[in-house]
Amino acid sequence: MKIIAYLYSDPLLESAPSPDVWGWEVDAVYQDLGGRQQLGQLLADCSNERVDYLLIRRLEELGDSVEEVCDRLTKLESLGIQLIATESRSPQADLLKLFSQIQRSQRSRRIRQGHARNRLKASPPPGKPPYGYRRGKERYIIDRSAAPVVKDFFEQFLLYGSLRGAVRYLEKKYNKKISASTGQRWLTNPVYRGDTAYQNGTVLADTHVAIISKEEAAQIDRLLRRNRRLAPRTASAPRSLAGLVICAECQSPMTITRVTARRKEQEYLYLRPTNCIKQPKCKAISYEQILEQTIQRICEDLPRAVAGMNLPNMDGIKGNITEEILKKQDILTQLPVLTVNGVLDAETAELRAYKLRTELSQLQAQLSQMPPVNLREIAQAVSITQFWKDLSESERRFYFREFIRAIEIRRNDEMWQLQLFFIF
Repeated sequence: MKIIAYLYSDPLLESAPSPDVWGWEVDAVYQDLGGRQQLGQLLADCSNERVDYLLIRRLEELGDSVEEVCDRLTKLESLGIQLIATESRSPQADLLKLFSQIQRSQRSRRIRQGHARNRLKASPPPGKPPYGYRRGKERYIIDRSAAPVVKDFFEQFLLYGSLRGAVRYLEKKYNKKISASTGQRWLTNPVYRGDTAYQNGTVLADTHVAIISKEEAAQIDRLLRRNRRLAPRTASAPRSLAGLVICAECQSPMTITRVTARRKEQEYLYLRPTNCIKQPKCKAISYEQILEQTIQRICEDLPRAVAGMNLPNMDGIKGNITEEILKKQDILTQLPVLTVNGVLDAETAELRAYKLRTELSQLQAQLSQMPPVNLREIAQAVSITQFWKDLSESERRFYFREFIRAIEIRRNDEMWQLQLFFIF
């Protein structure tokens, strides 16, 4: 008894499966990528030598239309070959439904092939372009009336690290009303970074003119990761300690309360626990006192904490990734020359360019997740009391969250002290 197998895959839609996928004892495996030359060879070999069983995954792999599938089924039947489709129903069961299923599958495949060809050309996906862009002939192009609004939004977020603050800024300056969720999508949308994202999860790098640079995009990603550690809305709170302070006694987060005297403009700020379960409840503490102590502690504790860390050679790691990016960009620029010289055909060159752009996007994502500066150097620079006192509350909020994960207040009778927990 002789058993053979046939595999077909479209390189535009899927990677080639391994010939060992069957888990059967097969005498020969024929495999096609895109065309069906090996299928023709299989039928020719079966005409010259008896074969008992042919294994395939799906019936639609036998052709690009129902007519081609039917023709090859008839050919196999005339040769006395028993067909086993491991992922389809038996060809003898309810032929009308079976062929209807094949037709739908092939229609879906043609649509997906069209989308895949657009991806190979780095063309934008279907749908309305993001705000700030217009759809060009083959690329997104800058909408000069809307792009400055988007650019200003990004700059505002980079300056203060506050999503809701940037949303309010747009409404105030441009009368452009967007929700916080829309602003979040703007901050993470690859299109604004010059990349194109597709429904299958693939991101192609450097496909059109970007509104923000790669360095700005890396900073945005870092700020977003930092803000995820905070409670909702505290990222845009006006006070620098918002969302950072915890009471060690009751483990409750502490909120900032504003108190004013009657008929007086002066206000007093206090930190009090929001969910204290103790009786009597933990007392509120002056915000200014906590702020003074926080500045003192960070100036003393931050250099010691950084000095005790075993930091990897970030410059070396960044250098390796940057070198790999430059190599792939160099290969990408050589592809048109190789195509003109006949070394590569157009289809192979497009596939290679698609893969290179995907790899470039992944490398740039790795680079964006790395710290932008030398931590030891910046720790020494910010360990000066006057540096913190010269900052505004919003600026202090930005820098506190660069280093501090939480501030814990430890009480002892009427006395208290602070302990800082750094993010590293």
